[in-house]
Amino acid sequence: MPSGFNKKTMTLALLMALPAVAMAADEEKTADAAQTMTEVKVKSQRIQDAPNKGYQATKTRVGKTYQDPQDVPQAVTTLTRELLHDQQVGSLREALRNVVGLSVNAAEGGRAGDNFNLRGFYTFGDIYLDNMRDTAQYNRETFNLEQVDVLRGSAAMLFGRGQAGGVINQVTKMAELQDKNTLTGSLGNYDYHQVTGDFNKKLTDTAAIRVNVMDRHEESYRKNQANGDHPETDRSGIAVSFGAGIGTENEFFLNHMYVQTRDVPDFGVSFVNKRPIDTTIGGTRVDDKSFYGGSKNFDNSDTRITTGIFTHKFDDDTQLRTQLRHADYERAYWAKTPSAAFAPNATLAGTAGLGLGGTNNNDVTRTQHYETYNLQSDFSTKLNLAGMTHSVLTGVEYLHEKSYRNSLLNIGTSADPYFTSSAETPINAANTQFAKFNADNYAVYAQDSIEFIPHWTALVGIRRDEMKADYSAARAPHLDYGQNSYRSGLSWQPTPDQHYYITYSNSFSPTADLYQLTTVKQPPERSRTLEVGTKWLFMDGDLAFRTAVFTTTKDWERNTDLAAFGNTPILTKRRRTNGVEFELTGKVTDQWDVFAGVALLDAYIINLAENINANTGLPTTPPDPRLAGEKARNTPRTTFNLWTTYDFGAGWKVGGGVEAKAERYGYNPTTSNASTLFVNGNFKPNTAPGYARVDLMAAYEQPKWAVRLNVKNLLDKTYYDAIYDNGAFLTPGNRRQAIITTEYKF
Repeated sequence: MPSGFNKKTMTLALLMALPAVAMAADEEKTADAAQTMTEVKVKSQRIQDAPNKGYQATKTRVGKTYQDPQDVPQAVTTLTRELLHDQQVGSLREALRNVVGLSVNAAEGGRAGDNFNLRGFYTFGDIYLDNMRDTAQYNRETFNLEQVDVLRGSAAMLFGRGQAGGVINQVTKMAELQDKNTLTGSLGNYDYHQVTGDFNKKLTDTAAIRVNVMDRHEESYRKNQANGDHPETDRSGIAVSFGAGIGTENEFFLNHMYVQTRDVPDFGVSFVNKRPIDTTIGGTRVDDKSFYGGSKNFDNSDTRITTGIFTHKFDDDTQLRTQLRHADYERAYWAKTPSAAFAPNATLAGTAGLGLGGTNNNDVTRTQHYETYNLQSDFSTKLNLAGMTHSVLTGVEYLHEKSYRNSLLNIGTSADPYFTSSAETPINAANTQFAKFNADNYAVYAQDSIEFIPHWTALVGIRRDEMKADYSAARAPHLDYGQNSYRSGLSWQPTPDQHYYITYSNSFSPTADLYQLTTVKQPPERSRTLEVGTKWLFMDGDLAFRTAVFTTTKDWERNTDLAAFGNTPILTKRRRTNGVEFELTGKVTDQWDVFAGVALLDAYIINLAENINANTGLPTTPPDPRLAGEKARNTPRTTFNLWTTYDFGAGWKVGGGVEAKAERYGYNPTTSNASTLFVNGNFKPNTAPGYARVDLMAAYEQPKWAVRLNVKNLLDKTYYDAIYDNGAFLTPGNRRQAIITTEYKF
């Protein structure tokens, strides 16, 4: 970006440009009126045009084609724009608090950024934006999201290589054929302030432009006692969507998003005696309020994503949809890890014997640049064949990836470090963790949903993925693989309000993709999910209830710590999660909205890892056999979520909710001597305590304006919402925070 042309200047320039765009559109329509008009066929309302019913979703493309979630034979949770609006949500991480069965991983090992577990399994390879891979390690915002869909269970047939827990798909706000504008401003304690804008302008009968902007800053109750510094969130973004031919046989959208983060990162606190630290060290009290970093630390990222989408509709049931995307993710960070033996200091200097080693202990640094080119084309149709109704989906996909990562250079001293955020000055070659790869991914897939007798539908799908990648590492410099993925199911829908299904699906990830490289090629990760579920609609379709019982098994679970170039690339040889979920969304009455869910998970290790030394290829010391059968890391047995609001009329609306998680473990399942994990023969690893966070909302809403008060963590509880899965530390959530928001529509 040119010098002097900052994010606020860019936002202001775009806002000032909107009237000019509108004027140009009016002049164009006047000129066209003097000419012979060309017939434009606009189709009747489609499912994608139908609005969601408050907190209840009525549309999703998580199955590749637009469907009502009621008809998807797999568990789907959708976070609607209305839900996120009422909760005053700014980040994807905060939005996903509403998803039961999901927990957050604290940042370490190169996995900083959005990092979640779903149904007990990692999702860092399963975050998507409009059904296209968005797996870069960065912090995502919600200002430009229409909704967030979470498809639970293995899903490689639909999305390609991935994990076992499910897919998190962000859905972009698109240009619409109407004039509407919304401005919001928010203020709160911990120096919270946010401004957002959503501006949509209809240009012609079939063309429109939409601009979304955001600027947000927030701090924390946590503080470095030695220098007074706090963790900080400082983010801004702009997104533009232009649509032409909207509602016609030929639709085209061109979307661009730029998001910038300039955070001061927080890696939390250490464990002492299996619990979060709460002790005095050298006269300094160290507890949940203690922050080990300072204002010199940084987490800087610049994300640019440009997507073109063309859809040709042959008729109401047949269409060809093609997406082309270029995405560029740049990121650099320097964070401090906490200590169980030393208090925070003012200079952020390392402490001998702790952290990463070398002259700057406790420093976690990274610079990375990830770039993708993605082409995806789907053809869908309905037809009658042999007396049966077929809903056919076929598609092809190509993905090119380029990635570079390295550590950063200390331009200060060991006593007072100061790391550069420039990718041009990596750490010196003797200590480098330099890694680079170029990869080409090809896929073809087909799925058929066959109604073979009335109300009974069979689902069958297959996908073939091929990947060829070249790595800079001496270990396994080339990766070449091909894998099949499958999806099958049986559905019975005796009425539109009832759906009973059984589904089988699987997923895979190759030897080194997203993980470590080893001298000897390791088997790919494989997972499989069997799910039985039911979905019902009540209150004339305004209230949806679903339940699902499932079992997911993963083989050759990988170590996700990119910084661990050691001897444990495999975490477990086989692991399983059994569970049951319940979810209720929609309107109990015209005034009463609810979004609620509960998940009960039993996640455990079946077989321990069989590892080789990543450098020599020789077998390593096996894990402690006592770990077999123990509960998996960062997977609470119970998660619960409730959010509800009531409209009292005359503009008044009140609501609130609770998010609760049971305790979670943090430990390394590859350790060869687990004596510290067992106390008197009982399994006692580092444990993040369970918690329940209560939130409150009150609003006064008028057609053109509104005022809303959100109080987060109403009871001012200390709670830990993220844990580093190896058990070294965990991160507290913020204390009580009141935010007042004003909203103006025009």
